[in-house]
Amino acid sequence: MARVFVLWDESHLWGVLVLRALRALGTPHVILRAHDIAEGALAGKSAPFGEFRGGGARSDTSDTPSLLIVPGGWARGRAERLGPAGMQAVRDFVAAGGAYLGFCGGAGLALTGPRREDSLDLCPWGRMGFAGRLQHFLSGPVRLRCDPASPLGPPGTSDILAPVWWPAQFAPPPAGRDDGGVRVLARYAGLGDDFWVADLNLALLPEETLTDWENLYGLQIRPDFLQGRPAVISGSYGAGRYVLSYPHLETPDSPEANAWLAHLLRQLTDGGAAPRGTAAGLIPPWQAGQDPCLWPDPSLVAAKKALLKAIAVGESHLLLFWRNPWLLGWRRGLPGPGINSAYALICEGLACPTPAPGSPAATYWQEHGPEFARLAELFCSALSGLLLAERLDMTVRAGGGVDGADETFNMSLRETRRALFGAAPALGGLCGELLGRLEELCARLWAGPPDA
Repeated sequence: MARVFVLWDESHLWGVLVLRALRALGTPHVILRAHDIAEGALAGKSAPFGEFRGGGARSDTSDTPSLLIVPGGWARGRAERLGPAGMQAVRDFVAAGGAYLGFCGGAGLALTGPRREDSLDLCPWGRMGFAGRLQHFLSGPVRLRCDPASPLGPPGTSDILAPVWWPAQFAPPPAGRDDGGVRVLARYAGLGDDFWVADLNLALLPEETLTDWENLYGLQIRPDFLQGRPAVISGSYGAGRYVLSYPHLETPDSPEANAWLAHLLRQLTDGGAAPRGTAAGLIPPWQAGQDPCLWPDPSLVAAKKALLKAIAVGESHLLLFWRNPWLLGWRRGLPGPGINSAYALICEGLACPTPAPGSPAATYWQEHGPEFARLAELFCSALSGLLLAERLDMTVRAGGGVDGADETFNMSLRETRRALFGAAPALGGLCGELLGRLEELCARLWAGPPDA
């Protein structure tokens, strides 16, 4: 049976979506860290924590086709974690006949870029820059027009609805140049309901208002530039192949997108990792924080309570809101992704069975849990203060400053943001430290023992 690997580093919320999807579909998979890959895990060395065997089947280690899934997240940060050895190991894995499935940031990592250390160069296409300041801040369901002739396309249909969450864009080579045999599996063909540009819900804005804004202020609010552009592509690299998707087919409760993901899992492993979940490949809705608490670890319980309190501060001042039961919304410029990822990982930890004494998870948390608790308390307290300061900033910017107070305040606010969240697009600072510990913990909690 083929093995499905998931690169976990720098995935945060998006890695949670992939792993929840694979579990829901009953697809056996192995969680890998970047250093595992650099040390040869894709070439046959055993994974450090064993595998999740969703559905009860066990993968063998024979030379059957294998699949590496790379979730969304910051592509450059993931390249740095892989390092030259890990990046080359991924190339070697695909060249030898493996398959690569990348979503959003995972798709961007596989493209060709100006710096080889930042890009896998599996696909000769590159990343397209953004001409408008709002073009990257797109989220919600889109209509996809798919290639009905490709065996990798969604079966039985050429038009599906799938979500995008702040996607980048593919950059095909100029007309007349070799495109490397890349095949477009889907193109953008319109917007679904509940589509947002930054913190603007387009459904709540009259068409005449959007037209006025564009004419009066020169702002391109509606993402008309998406129409017809590639959204999902495929190609070959050596003896292997890749599928790169900016739409998040693993998004919970997205039936058409989920069914396509289930189909891709079959196709990219020659049927060896066929999902054993529902016939339609449906990934059920996710109510973040509502799963039964199977491991009431005091530090995680306290962190969840404190973070919810900080989120409530943001909600009461119209800075944060819940887009859906698992996705936080935020006013543009706020560090919503870090808050959302921390909350999701805390909730996932609490939903795991209590780790057995002496297990990798128990051993890790015994050493790092107390420091996590201290950092989480500090972070949540400071986050509430930051959100209140952000609200004050909205008021300060609306009026004139006095004796340079504006500049002093803005400098202090920037320093606080950086201390808590680092410099965008990376997630650093205190939040980055918390996420690092949570990633390490969840990698151990989600995987079974090596000899299981």
